[in-house]
Amino acid sequence: MVGIQQLKLVQFRNYVQKNFEFTHRIVGIVGSNGTGKTNLLDALYYLSFTKSYFNRPDAQNVHHAHEGLRIEGIYLINKQPTPITCIIRETLKKEFYFDEEMYSKLSQHIGKIPCVMIAPDDVQIITGSSEERRKLMDSLLCQIYPDYLKYLIQYNKVLLQRNSLLKNAAETGVIDLVLVETLNAQLIENGQPIYEARKKLMSDLLPEIIRLYNHLAQKNDQIDIQYQSMLDQDSFENLLSNSFKKDSIVLRTSAGVHKDDLVITIQGQSFKQEASQGQRKSLLFALRFAEWECIKKSKGFSPILLMDDIFEKLDEQRMIQLLDWVSHFTDGQVFITDTHKERVDSLLGKYLSSYQLIEL
Repeated sequence: MVGIQQLKLVQFRNYVQKNFEFTHRIVGIVGSNGTGKTNLLDALYYLSFTKSYFNRPDAQNVHHAHEGLRIEGIYLINKQPTPITCIIRETLKKEFYFDEEMYSKLSQHIGKIPCVMIAPDDVQIITGSSEERRKLMDSLLCQIYPDYLKYLIQYNKVLLQRNSLLKNAAETGVIDLVLVETLNAQLIENGQPIYEARKKLMSDLLPEIIRLYNHLAQKNDQIDIQYQSMLDQDSFENLLSNSFKKDSIVLRTSAGVHKDDLVITIQGQSFKQEASQGQRKSLLFALRFAEWECIKKSKGFSPILLMDDIFEKLDEQRMIQLLDWVSHFTDGQVFITDTHKERVDSLLGKYLSSYQLIEL
């Protein structure tokens, strides 16, 4: 098990300086809105992913009227206390340390302290654009396959170059076809393994998501999820070749793994349009819990689970199933935030033999 014992925050979001000690596997964090519950979870997320969960630039995470920040966690790794530290300098230069050794590349840290976060805005995975669902797949794959992040970074870099070339050609009336072929080859080289990793992941994960959904909802709503990619229909090389005329008109690359999606239906209809709020929450939890189980299976130990404001607008039956899963099916560290101390104390006390409650 990998877990965090202490967290030290300096000039991070609403914290000028604050230390926390975590003494139990399950930690409830309670307080009114604006007291820093979500920021505390985001600091833990930072120490796993080297960035904020909320895609904020580093500068926006520095406490108002200060310069620079520091987040340090003392983790128990293989029974040894190990410091992990993120420092944003006054110049906004970011430094990341594992056991007091600085990484040369931030990407080297991804997957060492695996973590799964559930937040209210995650409903965008279900109701938002396909980009949100690709992020879901990518976040998981980056933690379990070290090379995946390398392919993803390179693919996105080449995609930007190809799109820039198309726009420049529209302005000048001239296009370098040799360069187009070179960029196509690089897209294929990096995109093909992305496609194969996503396809394998989802074939393993989708049945588990459905099983967890049925457990949480306590009924079979006939949910279906399909991974959809253009590469299912044709080779990447043919897709790029056949779409080149269209790409030259719309000035962007219209075929590739950056168009992949997860198609979700309920009783044969669009889940986004037909599902109730409770069904959406059940599916969101099922997605994240399946992610948690996949990481555990791959790593051989449990990722840290961060659950932000999960009880809000959740009916009692789903609360019970949610806590039943947390108490009986997880063995890693779990952090749960809520605005109602009595609710958390009552729910955790009912389903858990031991837990820690931090009041902000």
